[in-house]
Amino acid sequence: MNTLIIIIGCLAGIGIGFGIAKYLEKANVSNLVKNAKKEAASILKDAKAEAESIKKDKLLQAKEKFLELKSEHEKEILAKDKKIAESEKRTRDKESQISNELAKTKKLNDEAEAKIADYTNRLEHVEKKQQEVDRLHKSQVEQLEAISGLSAEDAKNQLVESLKAEAKTNAMAHIQETIEEAKLTAQQEAKKIIINTIQRVGTEEAVENCVSVFNIESDDVKGRIIGREGRNIRALEAATGVEIIVDDTPEAIILSCFDPVRREIARLALHKLVTDGRIHPARIEEVVAKTAKQIDEEIIEVGKRTVIDLGIHGLHPELIKIVGRMKYRSSYGQNLLQHSREVSKLCGIMAAELGLNVKLAKRAGLLHDIGKVPDTESELPHAILGMQWAEKYGEKEEVCNAIGAHHDEIEMKSLISPIIQVCDAISGARPGARRQVLDSYIQRLKDLEEIAYGFNGVKNAYAIQAGRELRVIVESEKVSDEMAGNLSFDISQKIQTEMTYPGQVKITVIRETRAVNIAK
Repeated sequence: MNTLIIIIGCLAGIGIGFGIAKYLEKANVSNLVKNAKKEAASILKDAKAEAESIKKDKLLQAKEKFLELKSEHEKEILAKDKKIAESEKRTRDKESQISNELAKTKKLNDEAEAKIADYTNRLEHVEKKQQEVDRLHKSQVEQLEAISGLSAEDAKNQLVESLKAEAKTNAMAHIQETIEEAKLTAQQEAKKIIINTIQRVGTEEAVENCVSVFNIESDDVKGRIIGREGRNIRALEAATGVEIIVDDTPEAIILSCFDPVRREIARLALHKLVTDGRIHPARIEEVVAKTAKQIDEEIIEVGKRTVIDLGIHGLHPELIKIVGRMKYRSSYGQNLLQHSREVSKLCGIMAAELGLNVKLAKRAGLLHDIGKVPDTESELPHAILGMQWAEKYGEKEEVCNAIGAHHDEIEMKSLISPIIQVCDAISGARPGARRQVLDSYIQRLKDLEEIAYGFNGVKNAYAIQAGRELRVIVESEKVSDEMAGNLSFDISQKIQTEMTYPGQVKITVIRETRAVNIAK
């Protein structure tokens, strides 16, 4: 029973406790709800207050912005009103100015009309006076004609003829005196200019020869140059067209040829071969070909240096090349490039003394003998040929005329032409400048080669041994061995018929056949 009571008591306690807990929970929840409502009401109140404050701030900001925009708008309106007022003022000023100008113009027009009326009256008065003067003059002329027995026209003609005769006599006397004085003065001035020009140019005499000496370190090199059974020296002579003389002269080999270009190619090629040490026919042909190309480049470089030294600009590249080739040409033994440079300087000095175009005169002086260096022989005089080249490469008419007229082949048309002729004579005609014998000798060698080139199948022709031997190299495809002998005879007969020469000329025709294959 006690246990049951205890259990019942516990259950009752638990029920009472649960009821009390529920009651307390309801009371707590009610308090929480009340507190939450109070807090929500407070938050809502604060929010309303803050919203009212923000609303007031925004209204104030909007009012300030409105006032600011209104102020800016008023300023713009005031500025526009000011501009309009200024424009109206300027317009009024312009109107006032125009009104003043119109008034002045009207005043000037009135004055001009008054002056025109005055001039008209004066002109009428002058015309009347002129009519009266003409009438009196006519009356006086009639009285003079009646007294003299001549008409006015006859008297006028007699007076004119008398004055003409007197003026002609006086003019002839004056002209004669002027001519005599001009002759004396011109001769003196010309001599003075020429002497000053010659004194201001000092150039060395450059006389070319036909022989070059190639120095070697020892005589052992001579044997290598000659080669086995002379094959190397024959290959070198055939490739260059230069006679190579190997004699007892110590440490020297003589190169003989009338053509300075061929002689220079042989000298440079021989120098390269000796320096390199490989001397055989194939190597000789290779080195000679390279050296010939090098000489062509050197010719162009010499031409460029020459025109730069003389201050000549805008020269055609072909003319520059021709100027460079002058280094390897001679005229009566005088180096053609040195002669042309000297003539160019003389022309520049003389043109300056006479007040002419110095650059044009120097240009014509440098180019006056370009006709002496043609690639092929021409029947035209060198002056005409040079003029044609100058015209072809765009030189001015004065330069072309000076080139063509410096030996009087054509008429001189400018003042530069006689200057070129005089300077050419100054440079070439002085004692010791040229040698006639050398030029005729070189011309004879050229004629020998030209006769050989006139036959079919001839590839190269070289005059050697001072013109006592002519070596002719033929194309093996066109000339057979039998034809080579006939060709040698035909050339000798033509030389006997057409040329005059001392001693004998040996004609050697060389025909060579090469078989070349390539192993791949």
